[in-house]
Amino acid sequence: MVLATTKRFTVDEYLELEEKAEFKSEFVNGDIMPMEGATATHNILTAKFLARILLALEDLDNAVFMSDMRLWMPDQKRYAYPDVIVVEGQPIFTDEKQTGITNPCLIVEVLSNSTGEYDRENKFKLYRSIPSFKEYILVEQTSYGVEQYAKQTDGKWILADYVGEDAVLKLESVNFEISLMDLYKRVSFK
Repeated sequence: MVLATTKRFTVDEYLELEEKAEFKSEFVNGDIMPMEGATATHNILTAKFLARILLALEDLDNAVFMSDMRLWMPDQKRYAYPDVIVVEGQPIFTDEKQTGITNPCLIVEVLSNSTGEYDRENKFKLYRSIPSFKEYILVEQTSYGVEQYAKQTDGKWILADYVGEDAVLKLESVNFEISLMDLYKRVSFK
């Protein structure tokens, strides 16, 4: 949903508005798109993934960010708020306040009914414009299910599906694995 206006915004105008806003919005080539609120299940899955990967990478050369960190895609003139972002090495920030980054190696999105296809197709295409981006994880909310897209050395992306509570997701871009039983603990599929 785009803000009901014919005005196109500059990046600086968007950032100024976002600093004062009561809710998050993404920036798409001059348009400002309000983000929908997340469900309890979305929050549980995002927090669980974030907590586990943060602890696993704590002593390694990675930085882990949650959904309040903006991701800038300069080729697309777009800001987005992925659910979890991991950076290999030092983050490259877009500004002195360190409110946006440009160099993720891993992006995690928890899918919802309203944004699932958009995350799976459009966002994935946009994210692939980032040179440092190597792996994309999509987490289902309604069943034990994770999709893993991993970039190969030849630039091709390979999909692996993890289904069922006995499956174990092992990331390729960073040293981390998690069982779906652990990830989905306390999630009620209703």
